[in-house]
Amino acid sequence: MKSGATMTADKMGALIRSITKLAQKDVLIGIPDSAPERTDTPMTNAQIGYVMETGSPSHNVPARPFLVPGVQDAQAECAERLKQGAVAALDGNEAGTLKALTAAGIIAENSVKQKIGSNIPPARTSLRPSTPRR
Repeated sequence: MKSGATMTADKMGALIRSITKLAQKDVLIGIPDSAPERTDTPMTNAQIGYVMETGSPSHNVPARPFLVPGVQDAQAECAERLKQGAVAALDGNEAGTLKALTAAGIIAENSVKQKIGSNIPPARTSLRPSTPRR
């Protein structure tokens, strides 16, 4: 018994390729450790970023978190872009998937940059009493 339905286009191959490529992608936000070596300090940018994010009590450096809060601030907008990427993958649209993933990364990156530029003050509890107050 025939269903009466006719296939006009077979997009199954494109769908599988697109979903496979999506599953192999990551959207990473952070400070790459592979940046060129600095000459003004023995630390890499990634190490400096870690110290700024978490602080270093032994060196009297208070935490000024920027990476995690910056990504959290962009989470809703990034989730929407990732959803668009998943929809594109289900449509077999590899270019649309990559575009959406790239957009999510740029949104998070810009949010982190905005957080860095916001002059994050250290927590008052992390300052020594001898540190002058504003």
